[in-house]
Amino acid sequence: MKTVFVMIKCELGKTYNVAATIADDIPEVRSVYSTSGNYDLLAQFQLGSDQEIGRFIANTVQTVAGVKDTYTIIGLNAFTDDTPATGPDGI
Repeated sequence: MKTVFVMIKCELGKTYNVAATIADDIPEVRSVYSTSGNYDLLAQFQLGSDQEIGRFIANTVQTVAGVKDTYTIIGLNAFTDDTPATGPDGI
C-alpha cells in the first residue's frame, strides 16, 4: 500500500464541492481536511501497490471539477497505527 497526501488548490467558491466529490466518489480517499494558506484542501489517499501515483493524481484527483492545482507528498513510513482505536468491549 502507498500513502499519498495531496494539497489541493480549488477554483474560487468551489472548495466544498471539491471536498464532497473527493469524499464521495474516490474510494482510495482516507481523509479530506480544509486548510489555510496556499492550498484549500489536504486529502490523504491509500493506493494499492499496483497503482501508479502520478497516473492516479492526474486522472483521478486533478480531473475533479473545481480543482485548480495540486501538490503531492508521498508518505514513506507510518510511525502510527492507522487502525481505529477500540474500547474494552470492541467499540
